[in-house]
Amino acid sequence: MLSLSIRDKQVLYATYMPFINGGGLFIPTAKPFQMGQEVVILLALMNEPEKFPVTGKVIWITPAGAQGQKAAGIGVQFVEDEGGLRDRIETNLAGMLQSDTPTHTL
Repeated sequence: MLSLSIRDKQVLYATYMPFINGGGLFIPTAKPFQMGQEVVILLALMNEPEKFPVTGKVIWITPAGAQGQKAAGIGVQFVEDEGGLRDRIETNLAGMLQSDTPTHTL
């Protein structure tokens, strides 16, 4: 299980992957993962009082020392989103999703 706390809208923007079917998050980590590996994330999001458990699978790996000084970590596609996490994220990012500001993935 991975634990992630996102308290800032800019950090949420930089980690969210709206272009992934079902949505996903980039999670900065140095832990080794394999493509396709299932992960469970416990996410604290912005000012939400509860943490959201979400199941996903690794679809992206950025190794340490990657070109362009990108942060090491994994991209996780949401597999189960029973708590409406994608909708909550996109509500928090309203008006920012069309930005061309660089993120951890693009």
